[in-house]
Amino acid sequence: MPSDTRILIVDDHEDTLYALESALAPLGYQLGRATSGDEALKQVLRGQVGLLLLDVRMPGVSGLEVVRYMRRVEQTQHIPVILLTGFGPDQELTTAAFGLGVADLVMKPVDPWALRTKVRYLYDAHRHHLALEQEVRRLRAQVREHTETPAHPQR
Repeated sequence: MPSDTRILIVDDHEDTLYALESALAPLGYQLGRATSGDEALKQVLRGQVGLLLLDVRMPGVSGLEVVRYMRRVEQTQHIPVILLTGFGPDQELTTAAFGLGVADLVMKPVDPWALRTKVRYLYDAHRHHLALEQEVRRLRAQVREHTETPAHPQR
């Protein structure tokens, strides 16, 4: 994963964005922000997003709609997503969220220590996964190159 990959924080409330940025700042990762689902999708599709912290309920495109779209696009389908909600436990939301493959569903207000722990684990695991995929592609290319080039030409 490129070193400029960042964690994208998405919420329609400025105070929540600030609180989440403050909670994650000690990790030292690059952070980005978006205030709507549309803006989040644009940034994710441009690339360089390694983890998404995403509010569920926003005007316009909701957090669940963002995840639904991301899961249909090859370049974004494996980006880990932590959904955030301030509306308390909701079985329907939980079922939909985990059915879409989100990594976690977190209730607001967020415990900064717990959030940092989850984010560090998910972000680092995603980075390692991408590095392994890149290494597999490199090794496959080497194998193809080796098998397509005759070792001893026929005379």
